[in-house]
Amino acid sequence: MMKILSLLNQTLINALSTLEYPEKEIKLSPPKNPDFGDISTNLPLILSKELKMNPMKIGEKISNVIDHSDGVIDKITVTNPGFINFTIGVAYYYQILEDILSNESYGNNLYGKGQKANVEFVSANPTGPLTVGHGRNAVLGDSVANILEWNGYEVTREYYFNDAGRQMRILGESVEFRYRELIGKESDFPEGGYEGLYIIDIAKLIIKEHGKSLNTKDPIFKDFAEKTIFLDIKNSLLNIGIKFDKFSNEKSFYDNGQIDKFLNKMKSKDLIYEKDGATWFRSTSLGKEQDRVYIKSSGEPTYRVPDTVYHQDKINRGYNLIIDIFGADHADTYPDVLIALDALGMKTDHIHVLLYQFVTLLRSGEKVKMSTRKANFVTMDELVKEVNPDVLRYFFVMRGMNTHLNFDLDLATDQSEKNPVFYLQYAHARICNIIKRYEALDNPKLNNYDLSLLTHQSELRLLKKLEQFPQVIENSRTALEPQTIATYLYDTANNFHRFYSDCRVITEDKDLTRSRIALIQAVKIVLRNGLTILGITAPERM
Repeated sequence: MMKILSLLNQTLINALSTLEYPEKEIKLSPPKNPDFGDISTNLPLILSKELKMNPMKIGEKISNVIDHSDGVIDKITVTNPGFINFTIGVAYYYQILEDILSNESYGNNLYGKGQKANVEFVSANPTGPLTVGHGRNAVLGDSVANILEWNGYEVTREYYFNDAGRQMRILGESVEFRYRELIGKESDFPEGGYEGLYIIDIAKLIIKEHGKSLNTKDPIFKDFAEKTIFLDIKNSLLNIGIKFDKFSNEKSFYDNGQIDKFLNKMKSKDLIYEKDGATWFRSTSLGKEQDRVYIKSSGEPTYRVPDTVYHQDKINRGYNLIIDIFGADHADTYPDVLIALDALGMKTDHIHVLLYQFVTLLRSGEKVKMSTRKANFVTMDELVKEVNPDVLRYFFVMRGMNTHLNFDLDLATDQSEKNPVFYLQYAHARICNIIKRYEALDNPKLNNYDLSLLTHQSELRLLKKLEQFPQVIENSRTALEPQTIATYLYDTANNFHRFYSDCRVITEDKDLTRSRIALIQAVKIVLRNGLTILGITAPERM
């Protein structure tokens, strides 16, 4: 669609110039009534007032000066109250098919060439295994990174965590409690402590490696737990094909003095003040409804302080695009980070915060309970064992980020066409099988095909769908929504299955066979590229 829209836009610009009409922004989109054509513009209506002319007459004049003898435009019509409608000729779609067959990376572009992007995602503190909620964050982040890479960006996948705060202290105390319990010594379970079975497993490992004589509050409890959990987190991510380029640590900004420098700068600008033993961010002076606590009366900073410094650091690294992927519970926090950076004179318009809604696991229509501290939470690894990484990744991106996701385990484990992942992968595998059968017949390599033989409605429908792929990639970049690609791939697979039902590929007609083999080869390329962007395998057999 991108190519034809660009062509039509230039065609209309040339027509305006020929008629000596004023230049206007040209909007092109599919008409509400598909009988009118493929693409429509309201340009005559826009020009009517300035030209003091009936929009229908303007439309006729513009259409009359457009040369469409090359077959790209099959037909031009003008409809009330003043729309110009274009029907695209099949010759255009045949050329698109040639483009796909000559470019295995069809759909990619160089929009972001020479630009660096940072995508921060997951960023869970090492206090326990990754849960299903973290899984959605991980897959969304990795898919967004893939989309940017497909659009030419140099992408850094970054994981940000804190290994020194209250949560980590409680983790260490929780492990110590289980350690002493296992060696037969009494102690008090910490308030708000972690109760998962993984805590007992870590305590057992400490006994195995360090014995039974550790002192109270020995740093080994926290340090060993952190190391063990972080290794588990990294392995969990690798199990679904995710590897990070950089890990950043909140504690480092305290150690290198950046937190103190930031607070001093905020104080010099009269943006923080003391009240009730706490330090407050004067956000009301920057348009917010209320001021926010920066440092609690206990002396413990809130997330706003290190998060602002961390983003300051990312900005200073010179990224052209910075993307944060947070859960919906961050909706109240991140605006305070951005306004603080603005107040310090830092550019923030290249920072995009994506919020995703949480996940509900369903089994037999019933909710599966989850809790990150209790013993009944569902880990991402457990989910992967049940549904496999491809299914997990597709299900996590098949709905928009701002939509709550009901993850249907029954559907995810179904090995039929009801499962969208099975449906997609089966389309790719079926194509591979057909091509192998064709090659086994001692047919020559795919060449000398006559695309004009592709005239069946199902063939043309499939051609039009393939042509949309670059536009889908572009739309997914601007919206930063992997769902766009997931939906498109499912529709493409659906069109292919309909084509396969309507049109036999390998026939006694060798010319028609070669043409249809060329068509499905193009479908294979598009399906594979789209699945690759989503981090899903494209199997050759099933």
